[in-house]
Amino acid sequence: MENTATKTADAQAPKFPEQVTGMYILAESLKRLGLMDVYGLVGIPVTEAAYAMQKIGINYYGFRFEQQAGMAAATHGYLTKQPGVLLTVSSLGFLNGLTATINATVNCYPMIQISGASDPTMVDMDMGTYEQLDQLNSARPYVKAAFRCSHAKDIPQAVARAYRAAVSGRPGGVYIDMTTPALGEVMDASEAEKLFYTPVDIAAPVAPTQSAVDRAVEILTSAKRPAILLGKGAAYAQVDDKIKELIETYKIPYLAMSMAKGLMPDNGELSALSCRSTIMEKSDVVMVIGARINWMLSFGKGKWNPEVKFIQLDVEPKEMDRNVPIAAPVVGDMGESLDMILAAMKGKSMSADPQWLASLQAESKEKNAKFETRLADAANVMPMTHWTALSVVKPILESNPDVILVNEGANTLDDTRDSVDMFLPRHRIDCASWSIMGMGMGSAIGAAVSTGKKVVAVEGDSAFGFSGMDFATICRYKLPVTVVIFNNGGIYNGIGVNPSGGDAPAPTTLDINAKYNLIGEAFGANNYRVDNPADLKKALEEAIASGKPCLIDVQLADNSGKESGHIGYLNPTPLIDYTV
Repeated sequence: MENTATKTADAQAPKFPEQVTGMYILAESLKRLGLMDVYGLVGIPVTEAAYAMQKIGINYYGFRFEQQAGMAAATHGYLTKQPGVLLTVSSLGFLNGLTATINATVNCYPMIQISGASDPTMVDMDMGTYEQLDQLNSARPYVKAAFRCSHAKDIPQAVARAYRAAVSGRPGGVYIDMTTPALGEVMDASEAEKLFYTPVDIAAPVAPTQSAVDRAVEILTSAKRPAILLGKGAAYAQVDDKIKELIETYKIPYLAMSMAKGLMPDNGELSALSCRSTIMEKSDVVMVIGARINWMLSFGKGKWNPEVKFIQLDVEPKEMDRNVPIAAPVVGDMGESLDMILAAMKGKSMSADPQWLASLQAESKEKNAKFETRLADAANVMPMTHWTALSVVKPILESNPDVILVNEGANTLDDTRDSVDMFLPRHRIDCASWSIMGMGMGSAIGAAVSTGKKVVAVEGDSAFGFSGMDFATICRYKLPVTVVIFNNGGIYNGIGVNPSGGDAPAPTTLDINAKYNLIGEAFGANNYRVDNPADLKKALEEAIASGKPCLIDVQLADNSGKESGHIGYLNPTPLIDYTV
């Protein structure tokens, strides 16, 4: 009797493929929307969800830290215009991932965070359940949209709505609270199949008004000293040819923000990259394409010509007049806006003073020559400084223009950005609007996975410490990423002094003698430790050519670098003279 009962129970038990779980429905929901790469760190309750993803052909990339998986997803979204997907466990795993999702929202990268969550009925009653946290309401203030799946039937719709929310209008992060009951629920496969659908017009472009376009064209064509300022929103939009046509047809000088470098060549005939202060002080009309007039642009005040008129192209109406009045707001999809502007400018001519472009070109030539002299003078300085190392790195990266550059740090960020010219769009990834540290390894992985291109990450030693363990992820998935660590022994530099006179290291001091190359050795990567320009050149050329995971530990002088790099002015004045 007992055997008969057991056999009957076994026969009645749900079996795949006739029945499926919420975990399988989640995997299918992602696949059917073309979301074929997932970055995450598994555990209760999402482990088998990741296995389900792999089973149906989704590429799952397992990380050591949820924040870095989120940085990878965000970078994936920025480079592809398709949401990057992050999968995490609940509670602290969710919170670790949320930091990256918030950063994605601030920087307008489309991304979906899916986190396992405890039964919300138990959370609501404060029963002290496993990893209890009201994740949905914790996330809501920081994301574009948030959804909770309490049942398996909710999952396909939640994923489709999250996709739409992430990419529509101004892109950003979206959160899905994937509860344990929903993941574990069993449905007949035939009933589950009825839940899937393909959303229509998932990111329909919206055109600006013709009157807004006409106003912008009138102001631009009447300018005596015009300029175009390119932001990462312009790079994200992938309307490169339209921007090129506008700039080159009408001979308008351009200035690129950090992640827009390469959208037009940094060394182009019309580039005013070396004339930032002049553009701010003397331009009478500036067309801002996909950039925000925030702290990075002095809020449109300070050095800016007080009579300057801003034309601003942005998909978000709330961006207009944010810090200064916008003379010609053009609100709409970037491609639609540029098409309409180009059409309205046909047959018109610019009123620019011919000396304006000539003066910028002369200033660029002079400043670029001084910069080249600075690099040449530093080329043989020993111990190496940032500039010594960059005198080697610059020509190698510029001779490999299709390599994606990931860059973070303080002095390492600022000096690399100023040194290395970019020639292709979306080939520079950095800390963006928040100017954070801790995006390096995640962004390098996201860039390599989403594009298939080689990546070089130039990192300060402090910056590398935020994400360094995920170099193991680069190695595990055999990604073509070279990590270059500039080690000057500290945050900013290694010469900080403990003001108490005690033996403890100063707050900014790390380890000038650290052998970061051994991290590469630990995970089977090609690794190098260099302390001179010749060895750095050999190592970097070999590493890029190999197309394999590589780590180069570059020993710098401990006094190379200054506090906070180029933005030390943001620090409050201490009134005490510390050695930092």
